[in-house]
Amino acid sequence: MKVRDVMTPDPVTVRVDSPVSEAAGLLRKYHIGGLPVMDGDRVAGIVTETDILSLLDVGDLSDDLWLPSPLEVIEVPVREFINWERTKRALTDIGNMEVRRVMSSPVVAIDEDSDIADAASLMLREGIARLPVLREDRLVGIVTRADIVHGLGASSREEES
Repeated sequence: MKVRDVMTPDPVTVRVDSPVSEAAGLLRKYHIGGLPVMDGDRVAGIVTETDILSLLDVGDLSDDLWLPSPLEVIEVPVREFINWERTKRALTDIGNMEVRRVMSSPVVAIDEDSDIADAASLMLREGIARLPVLREDRLVGIVTRADIVHGLGASSREEES
């Protein structure tokens, strides 16, 4: 079975100069985990949920139990308000950042005529969950681990029939 048989044709994409907020919106809207990033007609990279989440530095969480003193009862809400304001500002900065700054590049891609076993092997070797699919260096689709599993399941049912 070939990659073209199981891929999603004409995938949703985002431009290298698009803001991260646009990429996150597309991931949410289409319920997908990653997008090919385009620089004109060329696939420049891929941006995933993991790439975007990695921008959120949550810092170290403390395991210590503490009881506030009477002064801290007043100080904690003020400190938390200041932290929230910093967090809002950081999220705005992240949302306005260009996708090119967070995408994975160079992109790992596969040809549409490749066997799905080769695609699966490449995904496992590279530790990735999706591959842009190319025809003569042009994006024609995307294939995910789930696509390969579904393709294998479909071919198994056809053999049983």
